[in-house]
Amino acid sequence: MSKALAAAGAFLALAMAWPAQAGLFDDEEARKRIDALRTELAQQGKDNEARIARLEELIRNIGVVELVRQLELVNGDIARLRGQLEVLANENQQIQKRQRDFYLDLDSRLKRLEGGGAAASAPSAPPPTPDTVGASVATAAATPPKPPTREEQAREVKAYDSASSLFRRNDFASAIDAFRAFLKDYPQSQLAANASYWIGICYANLKDYKNALTAQQEVLARYPQSPKAPDALLAIAAVQAEQGDSGSARNTLEDIIARYPGTEAAGKARTRLASQRR
Repeated sequence: MSKALAAAGAFLALAMAWPAQAGLFDDEEARKRIDALRTELAQQGKDNEARIARLEELIRNIGVVELVRQLELVNGDIARLRGQLEVLANENQQIQKRQRDFYLDLDSRLKRLEGGGAAASAPSAPPPTPDTVGASVATAAATPPKPPTREEQAREVKAYDSASSLFRRNDFASAIDAFRAFLKDYPQSQLAANASYWIGICYANLKDYKNALTAQQEVLARYPQSPKAPDALLAIAAVQAEQGDSGSARNTLEDIIARYPGTEAAGKARTRLASQRR
C-alpha cells in the first residue's frame, strides 16, 4: 500500500513539474526570437542610414553639377554681352565720326557758296604747272577714304564677332587666326586695337608669354590713343608677374597710373600695387 502511495506521489509531482518546464522552454524561444528581431531591425537601420547617406551625396553632387553648369552659362552670357558692348561702342564712334564729317563737309559747302560771287568776279586762274598738279595729287591722296557701306560694316562686325566667339569657347589658337584675319581684312577698323589686344590675351592663355608681350606692345605702338592701350599695359604687367619679373610688373603698373590715371586699368593697377606691398 505504501509503495502504491509513493508511486502515485511521484507521478503527481512529475505531472505538476511538466508545465513549468514547458513554460521555461517557451520563454527561452521567445527571447531568441526577440534578439533575432532586434538584430534584424538594427541591420535594417544601418542599411537605411547608408541608403539615405548615398541619396544625400547624390543630391549634393547633382546640385554642384547644376550650379557649375549655371555658372558656365552666366559666364558665357557675360562674355557675349561684353563683345556686343564693344561692337556697339565702336558703332557709336563710327556714327559720331560720320556726323562730324557730314557737318564739316556741309560747313565747307556753305563757305564756298557764300564766297561764290567774289570768286566769279576774280580773274581766271593760271594754267596748272607741274608743281600745282603734284600738289593736287597730294591733296587727293590726303582725302579720307570713303565711309564703308552698311553691308561692309555688317561684314566687319560679323568677322569680329566670329573671332570673339572662338575666344569665348576657349579656342585660343583659332581665335588668334581669326583676329589676325580680321586685322588683315579691316586694317582701318575701329576694332583693330581690340583685335590686337585679344590676340595678346589669347597668347597669354596659351602660356606663350613672348608673343603675348609682343602683341600688347603692338597695341601700344599702333594705337596709343585707343581705350585698349591701358588694358594692354595691364596685360603686360600680368605677364611679367606670371614670369616672376615682379620688378618690371611693378614699374608697368606705376606707368599705367601715370599715363592713364582716370581709367579702369589705373584703378586695377593701384589695387595690385597695394596687394604687393602687404
